[in-house]
Amino acid sequence: MWPPARGGWRPPLRRAGLGAGAALAPERAAAVAAEAGVRADPIEDLLAAEDIDLVINLTVPAVHAEVSLQVLAAGKQVYSEKPLAADVASGARVMAASDTTGRWVGCAPDTVLGVGLQTARKVIDDGVIGRPLAATATMVTPGHERWHPNPDFYYQAGGGPLLDMGPYYVTALVHLLGPVVSVTASASRMRDERVIGSGDRAGQVIPVDVMTHVTGVLTHAGGALSTLIMSFDAVATRSANIEVHGETGSMVVPDPNDFDGDVLVRALGDAEWTLQEPSAGYRDAGRGVGVHDRAIAGDGARASGELGLHVLEIMESVLRAADEGCTVEVTSTCERPAPVPLQGL
Repeated sequence: MWPPARGGWRPPLRRAGLGAGAALAPERAAAVAAEAGVRADPIEDLLAAEDIDLVINLTVPAVHAEVSLQVLAAGKQVYSEKPLAADVASGARVMAASDTTGRWVGCAPDTVLGVGLQTARKVIDDGVIGRPLAATATMVTPGHERWHPNPDFYYQAGGGPLLDMGPYYVTALVHLLGPVVSVTASASRMRDERVIGSGDRAGQVIPVDVMTHVTGVLTHAGGALSTLIMSFDAVATRSANIEVHGETGSMVVPDPNDFDGDVLVRALGDAEWTLQEPSAGYRDAGRGVGVHDRAIAGDGARASGELGLHVLEIMESVLRAADEGCTVEVTSTCERPAPVPLQGL
């Protein structure tokens, strides 16, 4: 189902097998369907269509769970935009419905399946930097209201820098270092209102209901510690998006919001960083490759709902730890997704 109010977003048109689209705004569904060369269905018709097996859920975060449950009840698989749900309880209901119906649930992001993150993962798996000790993951921006014409949902429940951008970074950290067992954190909110900077609503003031600067420390099951900084309050950063430090080397990991990018390694005793050639992942990948991976990997699909639920609980636990000033145990877990061998689409 295509989003009713998220300007600029489009379904993964290059993925084979796209059959139909639906949205609360029929004119938007019709426009994107024409671009994709498929039909535009009313939502109830799409859910009843016998030729549709999987629905890509690109709605706003607050209704991710509601829509996914509707899709599962219709007997179809669902691949949801991140996060899996606005809260862990809702996400758990989605996964329980998956178990009940026997239908697969997947969850973005799938950027981690590209050559950038997968090459970085192979560096770790091959022991190039030794046993991983720590990682840093940083995302800094002054806020999406500066460019997005309808940014309200970024500052409502299910939004904020952690739940909006955090899934890219936390999912990458789980791929690189494995599941998380506990977190501690602090958070702040610089202001209670934001001003829309573009589009028909430019100048309109919107409320801020979430924390807009979050710093967390994640303890991975293998013992590594990751420091996470997610901000809609700061201006910019020159540091790498993700760095991983091991006993015998350090690695710069490309932006987890992209599918490719340079992986750099500096071994103990080296004076320079060394560029790593792509050695794993889907070449030339784009949004929607998680659905492609499901088609070829079957039950071993890497962009799974189980991973999405674990990432969601990590993020919710970070916010709880910040609110309560304590360490929070993460009760869920997941298998570290299988690596992606270097291959084309």
